[in-house]
Amino acid sequence: MACIVRPQGRRGEVTAEILTDFPERFSCLRDVYVQRPSGPPQALRVENAWLHKGRVVLKFSGVDSIAQAETLRGLHVLIPREERIPLGAHQYYFWELEGCRVIIEREGTAREVGTVTSVEPTGGVDLLHVSTPRGEVLIPLAQDICKRIDTKTKTIVIDPPEDLLELNE
Repeated sequence: MACIVRPQGRRGEVTAEILTDFPERFSCLRDVYVQRPSGPPQALRVENAWLHKGRVVLKFSGVDSIAQAETLRGLHVLIPREERIPLGAHQYYFWELEGCRVIIEREGTAREVGTVTSVEPTGGVDLLHVSTPRGEVLIPLAQDICKRIDTKTKTIVIDPPEDLLELNE
């Protein structure tokens, strides 16, 4: 949802890079978790939040100095999954796609391609990074290619253009 960049001001506020498509939700945040890429999450209460110059400034309860704010640098600000904003049809959170099995179904037979390791935003059509036995391949996350996405069974059925998978090898 956000990544803390640095302290902001003298009262313990921090500036964070916005990593969500829903920045308006910062105004109503109260309870969040902060976490380093490797480590357990820590619960914090948001006293105040406001957008400033394309980022969000956050004030957490109990963080009242520059030194305390500095300890939060590099942490990710997260919300519980049950509080995420529901998405429309054919929209997915990247974390929902990671770990999905990618399968080609043609003429009644299914062939497993690999597993989604990450999703790369491009500003246009996002790319699925798929780990296969022969290495990584990139598959555009487009409805013309990704015919069926089932996040509950962690399965993505694709119908790629001829030679798309070989282009990436």
